[in-house]
Amino acid sequence: MLNVLYGNTLSPIDQADDLLGGLVFGLPAPTALTVPTGLSNDAFAHIAMARLDQHALLCESLRGDGVIRSGQLNDIHYRFNDHILFGVIAIDENLITEHTENGVSPLQTATHQAYRQIFSLLHAQGFPYVLRFWNYMSGINALTHDLERYRQFNLGRQQAFSESGQAIAGNVPAACALGSASGPLTIAFLAGRQPSIAIENPRQVSAYDYPEQYGPRSPLFSRASVASIDTHRVLFLSGTASIVGHETLHVGDIAAQTSESIANIAAVVGEANIKAGAQCTLQDLDYIVYVRHAEQIDQVRNVITQQIGPSANAAYVQADICRADLLVEIEGSATLPALHS
Repeated sequence: MLNVLYGNTLSPIDQADDLLGGLVFGLPAPTALTVPTGLSNDAFAHIAMARLDQHALLCESLRGDGVIRSGQLNDIHYRFNDHILFGVIAIDENLITEHTENGVSPLQTATHQAYRQIFSLLHAQGFPYVLRFWNYMSGINALTHDLERYRQFNLGRQQAFSESGQAIAGNVPAACALGSASGPLTIAFLAGRQPSIAIENPRQVSAYDYPEQYGPRSPLFSRASVASIDTHRVLFLSGTASIVGHETLHVGDIAAQTSESIANIAAVVGEANIKAGAQCTLQDLDYIVYVRHAEQIDQVRNVITQQIGPSANAAYVQADICRADLLVEIEGSATLPALHS
C-alpha cells in the first residue's frame, strides 16, 4: 500500500524498508537529514520554503510495501516497489545555455528536459501512469524573457507531454506548482501500473482548457485524482486556490480567498465521492497550505479551523502561488476505503 505521511522530521524512523522518499520543506532548503540507514537524501526533494509555525521542517514522506529498490537515470533519483515508483529530479537552469538564442528560456528548456527524462524513465521501468506531480521553482511570478516564469514552465511541460505521447487533456495527473525562495527547478513524481481516475471541479474550468490570457500553453493537471495502488486507494488533491470558472476571486482578501479555496476543495471531494466512490470528507485529508505572505498565516489558519474543523491536519509553509493575485493555495491527500467487489 501507499501511506502519505506528514511530520516534522524523519527521526526517529528506524529503518528504510518501506520508505520510498518524499519532500522536505525548510528555509534555507534542507540539504542534510537524519534518514534511516540505507536510504540516501537523493530520495527526497529539498524545497526552500519556510515553515510557518514552531517547527523548522516539514517532511512529506511516502511509504510502500514489499521490496523497495533504488535507482538513478540521468538526473533522476528514484525508488520503487512492484506497484509504485517515486522519483525526484532537480535541474539548475543557470547551467542551461542551449536554445536561449531562439527565445526559449532556460526554465522552459529545463522543464522540457526534466519531463522528457521522467517519461523515459517510467517507460523503461514499466510505470506508465503518473499519479501525482509536485513542481517547485524560484521566481514563479517573475517576468523574464518577456514571459512570466510560470508560463515558461507550462510551455516546457506541455511540449514534453506532447512529445512523449502523454494526454494533454482529460485524464491527466494531479499536480501542484509553487514558487520557492531559491533553488533549482525541482520536480517530484509518483507513478503506478494502473491509471488513476481524474477528478475535475464543476465550479471551475479545467486547467488544461484555460483561455490564452493565462499563457501560450495551458497548465496541465487535473483538480484531483483517485489512484488505485495494489489493493489500496489514495485521493490526491491538486493545488487548489480561489478560482471560479477560470478567474481569480477576492483579490487582496486573504480570508475570502481561503474560504473560496475550501469551497473548491469541497466541490472536488464531492466529485471524487460521486465519480470514484471515494467516501471522503474534508476532515479526512492531510493538507499542506501555501501562504504567500507569512504575516497572514493567522487569518488563513482561522478560516481553515472554522470551516474544516479544529482537528484539521494542516501544515503551513510560505510560498509564491502560480498567479500573482493568489494569496493562498491548498493541496492534500487521503487514504481511502478499499472498494469491495
